[in-house]
Amino acid sequence: MTDLSTILLVEDDVSLADWVKTYLQQKGYQVLHHCRGDTVLDAMAQQHVDLILLDLMLPGLNGLALCKQIRQQYQLPILMLTAQGEESDEVIGLQTGATDYLVKPVRPRVLHARIEAALRSCLASNTSEKSATNTETLQFGQLHICASAQRVLLRGAEINLTSTEFCLLWYLACHAGEICSRDQVFLAMKGREHDGLDRRFDVMVSILRKKLADDASNPKGIKTVWGKGYLFVADGWR
Repeated sequence: MTDLSTILLVEDDVSLADWVKTYLQQKGYQVLHHCRGDTVLDAMAQQHVDLILLDLMLPGLNGLALCKQIRQQYQLPILMLTAQGEESDEVIGLQTGATDYLVKPVRPRVLHARIEAALRSCLASNTSEKSATNTETLQFGQLHICASAQRVLLRGAEINLTSTEFCLLWYLACHAGEICSRDQVFLAMKGREHDGLDRRFDVMVSILRKKLADDASNPKGIKTVWGKGYLFVADGWR
């Protein structure tokens, strides 16, 4: 299971796009598909996207030109897909702003691993930039959180979190005792303010409570302060 991340797939090969979309949806991602390069920026203005899978050869606007335009406005990960294996194409793609470069045919597990790595790197970077502390390890009672290993221990047992769940927990823990508004959380983790509609982090807080055995009906560790945001309680992990 992933973390509600939305991937924009820009690919004009319909059969390949259908396969990639189905595979990634099975992995838990939300997937949007565009088959032309010249429709992407308008779509991104209307729909939040966490990562782009971008074909090099596209009708309307080629992948390199589109990558350059996207990078002028957004800092999200861009993984470039192409049937061309020339080193010069890879270099140009990376210089244009691509985060990573995959040559078709892409193996499913490799694609998934590259996506996870790109999202993890982006989220960790955003969180560390906005974090109120440079501490590598935080401890609250019987809850231990290690940033470098992205590891969480509760009462000696390891808690399995996705990358985004960990980054959300880390951000809240770094601001223990403070009410973090949804705008603050979105800005730290997504690079934008909350639009008033997106509830992905409300869902993720519920998931964190469940994984951390924090009673949803009367949470002690992660509280929701209605109308204000989230509160990580330092002494709520005894």
